[in-house]
Amino acid sequence: MTSNTRNPLSTLKSNLAAACAAAALLLAAAGAQAADLNALIWCDHSDPALLQPFEAANNVKVNVKEFEGTGAGLAIVEQSQPGDWDVMVIDSIDVPRGVEKGLFEPLPEDKLPLADLFPQVKMDKSTVVDGKRYGITEKFGYNTIGFNKTKVDPADMQSLASLTSDKYKGKVAIYDYYLPVIGMAALAIGKKTSDLTEADLPALKDELLKMKANAKLVGEVTASQTALATGEVDILVGGGEWVTAGLAKENPALDFSIPKEGAVLWSQSLAMFKDSKNKDMALKFIQYIMSPEGQARLATSSCYWGMPSNTKAALTDDQKKVLRFDEQPGFLARAQAYPAPSADLDKKMQDMWTEMLQAK
Repeated sequence: MTSNTRNPLSTLKSNLAAACAAAALLLAAAGAQAADLNALIWCDHSDPALLQPFEAANNVKVNVKEFEGTGAGLAIVEQSQPGDWDVMVIDSIDVPRGVEKGLFEPLPEDKLPLADLFPQVKMDKSTVVDGKRYGITEKFGYNTIGFNKTKVDPADMQSLASLTSDKYKGKVAIYDYYLPVIGMAALAIGKKTSDLTEADLPALKDELLKMKANAKLVGEVTASQTALATGEVDILVGGGEWVTAGLAKENPALDFSIPKEGAVLWSQSLAMFKDSKNKDMALKFIQYIMSPEGQARLATSSCYWGMPSNTKAALTDDQKKVLRFDEQPGFLARAQAYPAPSADLDKKMQDMWTEMLQAK
């Protein structure tokens, strides 16, 4: 064998070394790309303006699946494998439902900006179970009266009685979601949303039927929002900043009120799944959403606007004005939580709502 003859063994070793080097590069690249984060979310979290800064900063891809309503979200979880999901957006009042099912991981309070939240939306009675925090409120707002201030008397919108007044007959739309609107009916008749019982149903039904008699339509989010935005109606029962704030630039006549009787407070929380395979990144995501920058982007999401729960949210002065940020302490003082009925009462409420919808 001459010196310029290729040694087969040497060639094999060289090829193996090259293959190993290539494999090492691939592994290094895979290591640089963190595992994807899988999030069950409401539509406001799918906005690229919210997700892209986090993805770029953490070299991660956030995979999102949208759902509406806690029941739909929990149904997705039940049809999934343990570990399929890392984080979830959920109604704050429904956090205990996830805890009861053994779904959520306690959150480290010392790594979250709890001291910066509006005190009234921490919702500790729901987000803390047996002394452990399983959810943190990220965004909130009100189911109340949305209206066109050039078509109605804004002073009238300071009372829920206007919703059943002949003055606005045929000029009203009702948001088709039973719990908040039943809550508004409760406030209208002087009842606390937290104290409702079966004995209150006849009076609640009577109030709902009066609202329905004034209504031109009862519709889901898009239909009811469109009716107000296009002038088909002048008032939206159950509307609020989540309807009017995002449309303020195109139609500055749209506004909302927190009437003297109060409004129904909605709030959404973030929770981490116990079976998450990427808990470090899940916590980073929650921390990002709760940061001043993340809060501002979430509050002004293209899907719907809402109040950030963090008082230090990095909103512009114009955004704060649209959301009526400085008025929140007074609004929160008059707001009451969503009704949280037992399973039996909830079914009766849904039946009552159906009867209202079918009423001529």
